[in-house]
Amino acid sequence: MPHEYSLINVCFPKPRSFFSREEHFDSNFFFPPFGHPHFTVASFTDRFLFAGLRWKCCKMADILKIYTRYRSCLWILLLTLSVKYANGLTCYCQGHCPYDNFNGTCEARPFSQCFAAVEEVYNPDTGLPEPEYTYGCLPPEEKGLMQCKGHLVPHLVPKSIQCCHESDHCNRLLSPMYEIRSTTPDPNSGFGSDQNVHYLALLVSGTASVIILFVMVVCVYVHYKRKEDKRQVSIIKAPCAPYLGGNSTIKDMVDHSQSSGSGSGLPLLVQRTIAKQLVMGHSIGKGRYGEVWMAKWREEKVAVKVFFTTEEASWFRETDIYQTVLMRHSHILGFIAADIKGTGSWTQMLLITDYLELGSLHDFLQQYAPDGVAAGRLAFTAASGLAHLHTEIFGTRGKPAIAHRDIKSKNILVKRDWTCAIADFGLAVRYISESQEIDIAPNTRVGTRRYMAPEVLDESLNKFAFEAFKAADIYSFGLVLWEIARRCNTASSTISEIITDESQEKLVTYGPDDYQQPYYDCVPSDPSFDDMYNVVCVKKVRPDIQPHWLAEEPLKTLAQVMQECWHQNPAARLTALRVKKSLTRINDESDMYMYTEKYNDKELLPSV
Repeated sequence: MPHEYSLINVCFPKPRSFFSREEHFDSNFFFPPFGHPHFTVASFTDRFLFAGLRWKCCKMADILKIYTRYRSCLWILLLTLSVKYANGLTCYCQGHCPYDNFNGTCEARPFSQCFAAVEEVYNPDTGLPEPEYTYGCLPPEEKGLMQCKGHLVPHLVPKSIQCCHESDHCNRLLSPMYEIRSTTPDPNSGFGSDQNVHYLALLVSGTASVIILFVMVVCVYVHYKRKEDKRQVSIIKAPCAPYLGGNSTIKDMVDHSQSSGSGSGLPLLVQRTIAKQLVMGHSIGKGRYGEVWMAKWREEKVAVKVFFTTEEASWFRETDIYQTVLMRHSHILGFIAADIKGTGSWTQMLLITDYLELGSLHDFLQQYAPDGVAAGRLAFTAASGLAHLHTEIFGTRGKPAIAHRDIKSKNILVKRDWTCAIADFGLAVRYISESQEIDIAPNTRVGTRRYMAPEVLDESLNKFAFEAFKAADIYSFGLVLWEIARRCNTASSTISEIITDESQEKLVTYGPDDYQQPYYDCVPSDPSFDDMYNVVCVKKVRPDIQPHWLAEEPLKTLAQVMQECWHQNPAARLTALRVKKSLTRINDESDMYMYTEKYNDKELLPSV
């Protein structure tokens, strides 16, 4: 079509009245015809808007005239462009031509786009990477739109793409290009060169060498650590060899510890070994703070006191007291070992001592009624054990003075030779003479109310004076002497009295009384503090002294000593050493041989 008869010239003749006289309106510039080199939808829109800006200077009336005059032409133009875009495009194709088209074109579906893409490929002839271009059509779906935006993200293989839909073969004019990589090796990037590969090999080999060296160092350390541990174990076990080696008995081990050890008991490892090798037997007693079992270690009988979990403080205290230097004495219960055993769900605190099958003095007196000689021996040996506790031994390996604080017949045990041994040191206190301090353990446990001294009941005891604690022990020991005297069998000495009744003379022989605890006739079986306070402190009552006790030894001596022990005034009471000396004259060891032999032959005194 000639330029003069183009659609734009027909619809838009030169509107001279809207421009100044100096300006000449070129319609080909503002609205180039179809087929013109400058005609595109975008250029047409831009130029039309530019013309609109120029027309804003016109009067509103002129604008309305123009719109009325050219309205039909504008609608025809827009309809033509819409039909063109809706009918699809003819795109230039190369490399991705559908249906093996060889004419270099492809028909795009309506609302599709043409594309031009480039990708870096390796040329085997030159050995260098070079761009490879492809052209074609993209579908109108969303994936086609996403492909058109592929140049916005980086790719492992450099590539790029551009899309168009302005006119047929519009992609032929597109020239997409990716970012060209430098062919010069960068020492700071990647491993793309032989030199970088060399560096990688050095890094891997160096790392492997360091790991191997580290493993070797660890192996050497573990080897020497195990060797050192074995040496330490041998050093620890060396002192235990004389104790646990061969067929050593408990007596042999104790004697060895007394002669060559520290005097504070067996080594800790020996104690733990004994505790682990115990074979528990049967229960032989139970109290408020634990249960006593008969057990065996290497076929030797031992007593095992198992503390309740709430009495941990008592276990610690008693173990500590037993391991005091020079604590061991023939009239103090022999300590063997202490240990804590547990399985995670429960814990046992064990205290292992000598097994005395006659039990406590309380149980012994209920079953047997000793004669005067046996009673004197029981009293004297118990006093000897208490005197050893109260006495401080000076020297490099000295012993501090110890107060028991819970003396009673249940805490005094009877041996096979009918001698006594003091036990249960859970409440004991020590006096440190160097610092003049009293070592009192933080223990909530209290003593037995029936045996408490008056100053303990009325809370007048001076806790900062160690002599006050010893005086309280003496009061309690006086009550124990009363229990022994009450069960003393005087039938063998035939203590008789001639009683005149209605002009008749009768011979009366006195025998042992039934066993009773002190104040049995004044307080209930489990007295309270108030009960004991009213009897001991307010009424100042003491156990009865039978008249016939004063007629024969040893009851006469026992009666005199016990009355001096339970005096109301603590300062007037005897000391433990004085009690021991006073009871010496009723302790006839030669006469006790007969009773010891009878016991060993199971010929016990008849029970009453």
